[in-house]
Amino acid sequence: QVQLVESGGGLAQPGGSLRLSCAASGLTVSRNTMGWFRQVPGKEREGVSCISVSDGSRYYADSVKGRFTITGDAAKNTVWLQMNNLKPEDTAVYYCAAGPYRAIAAIINRHEPQPHDYDYWGLGTQVTVSS
Repeated sequence: QVQLVESGGGLAQPGGSLRLSCAASGLTVSRNTMGWFRQVPGKEREGVSCISVSDGSRYYADSVKGRFTITGDAAKNTVWLQMNNLKPEDTAVYYCAAGPYRAIAAIINRHEPQPHDYDYWGLGTQVTVSS
């Protein structure tokens, strides 16, 4: 049974930092493209970043480029999203996802991760950026 468990969300001030973790079980992160998405009520789920843990290639959406860093560790079967210089517009529920096949296209073709390319999802963790 596949499980992706996110942690590390919470409340941060503008300009602050948070580090999200995604612990995987039932699948191997190095055999998947691992993605982070976010969603606010009334809006579609947005692809934030994704990584191929096996070779380190990654992609960032323009809205987070230079502020967020995605990393992964095959031995720990975990990926992280380091979020710096947070802005109020980063407020959302953040989801970790795994895509074994189609998801790599975002990295190869340099476009935002697409939810329909991912097969497995965590339950999400709330990030709130507010003073």
